[in-house]
Amino acid sequence: MPPVSRSAEVRFRERAELLDFLLEVSTVTAETLDLDRLLANVADIVKDVVPYELFAILLYNERTRSLRMRYSIGHRDEVAKNLSIGLGEGLTGTAAATRQPILATDVRRDARYLNALDAVRAELAVPMLIRGKLVGVIDLQSTRTNAFSEQDKSLLALIATRVGIAIDNARLYRRVERQNRILRVLAHLSQEFSSILEIDELLTKIAVSIHALINFDAFSIYLVDADRKLLRCRFSQRYDEKVTADNIEIGKGLTGHAALSRQVIRVADVTQDPRYIASHSDVRSEVAVPLVLHDRVIGVMDLESIRIGFFTDEHIRALSLLAPQIASSVENARLYEELAQREQRMDQDLQAAYKLQSILVPRTVSNIVGVEIGIKTRPARQISGDLYDFFEHSDEYALIAFGDVSGKGAAAALYGALISGLLRILAPERLAPAELMKSLNEALLERRVDAQYATLSLVSWNARSRLFTLVSAGSLPPMLCRRGEITSSRAEGVPIGLLDDQEYEQVQITAEPDDLLLLCSDGVEDQLAPEVNVFNAPTVIAETESYGRRRLKKVVQANCSRSPQEIAEKIFEDIDAFRGPAPLTDDQTIVALRVL
Repeated sequence: MPPVSRSAEVRFRERAELLDFLLEVSTVTAETLDLDRLLANVADIVKDVVPYELFAILLYNERTRSLRMRYSIGHRDEVAKNLSIGLGEGLTGTAAATRQPILATDVRRDARYLNALDAVRAELAVPMLIRGKLVGVIDLQSTRTNAFSEQDKSLLALIATRVGIAIDNARLYRRVERQNRILRVLAHLSQEFSSILEIDELLTKIAVSIHALINFDAFSIYLVDADRKLLRCRFSQRYDEKVTADNIEIGKGLTGHAALSRQVIRVADVTQDPRYIASHSDVRSEVAVPLVLHDRVIGVMDLESIRIGFFTDEHIRALSLLAPQIASSVENARLYEELAQREQRMDQDLQAAYKLQSILVPRTVSNIVGVEIGIKTRPARQISGDLYDFFEHSDEYALIAFGDVSGKGAAAALYGALISGLLRILAPERLAPAELMKSLNEALLERRVDAQYATLSLVSWNARSRLFTLVSAGSLPPMLCRRGEITSSRAEGVPIGLLDDQEYEQVQITAEPDDLLLLCSDGVEDQLAPEVNVFNAPTVIAETESYGRRRLKKVVQANCSRSPQEIAEKIFEDIDAFRGPAPLTDDQTIVALRVL
């Protein structure tokens, strides 16, 4: 036999030298947790004591039960990248399967040899084990027969025991590092997902983010339609392009089974699984992850690959960690979408209600005999709870109704429409204002609406006698401006729609030419200014000031000589200057009457 292992025989002539070498192996393999650097160091150590032409370290994959080259010297690139050896295949696979070193002094005489290179004559394959668990195989090949000896086999086995531990530690370290990186990415993604409320944008972001972690070929998210017991495809992407996908019955296919079982379903080869519903001929592996929120399945996330056995345990762990956050974010986005759709429908309803209110409530009115009228109104929301109407009974007599319904928005507007309708029925009877108010109150109580009532002023005008007759049901007292002086009439009464058997008091005002009678809703005086923080208190207090009757009087007094419409405009201008960026506190309406 040629002296191919002579260097080893010489070097380890004494036991102490062997121990020193093994200590050197342990030191070199322990000095780094970088797997690539570790394997390169192992190749150098082995080369120093057991000469070879071809070297490979193959690592074992428990999931696929196969060996793949992780590091090599002398092998062709296509072999190093693509070679996969099952347990029991070839000399390397046999060494892995038997957990024993395999020495072939002449591979041409060994039927187990897998020919990767014609020039190879000898091969030595030694398994790396740790506590009986297979880590991989160190494989040496030479172009000479009898290139490796039994002593080389024993020496390489000693090296393998130490290298196996180092490789396992390096792989564990790499796995931990990868998991930490994934966890950091997942934490970042969770924050991003929770900040997106538009569902299409969210699903696109989920697909892009998961693709950065897992190089899938197709991705879909299905949402549960509980009424029809199926999964509706809400998002589907294939090769970076959005596509349409069919809905799936719950319990059908891999996706439907994931929804039904609430368990992650992974299939390495879909052609071997009878549950698989064929959609694309090139799909080979699939994983379906249920999206569960508060013990309720809201959907399924489905990933597909054209490669067999593509999805790993790490992929499953990452998807399982992301799934609860995705479920929460998708549900929030879906609820936000439903809310937006409801708001859109509500906005359409409010637009229709606004148009109807524009018809029911006069925005302008021709002047009643003997008076000039100015009107200004605006709602705190889209439609107003303020109401006003004018009824002319003759050339000499007219009735003005002015009120404010409790609350704001559609409910207040509908109640106001009810009052306006009742007024149109009752006003033609030409009842005295007090009697009309009493009849109106009784009619509302016959149609009682919980928590709804209205304050109302009825003002009758007699042009012949220039007489205003006022009746109040809890409304603000009208303001009279005469020759620049402001007076208020005091007419009191309980709001209509609250109590039975109410009597209402009438107050009369004999008017003079150029008198101005101003009716305003409480939203005018109650308008709030922007909040002001008071810092000299133990805690910060937000104080707000209301517009108030005093300021309203000053504006009316300063503009009393203007036309009624100009006065209403000036009041609104002053309110806006007062409130600044603050929103409207309540509906605001002004009706100004100038005696001609």
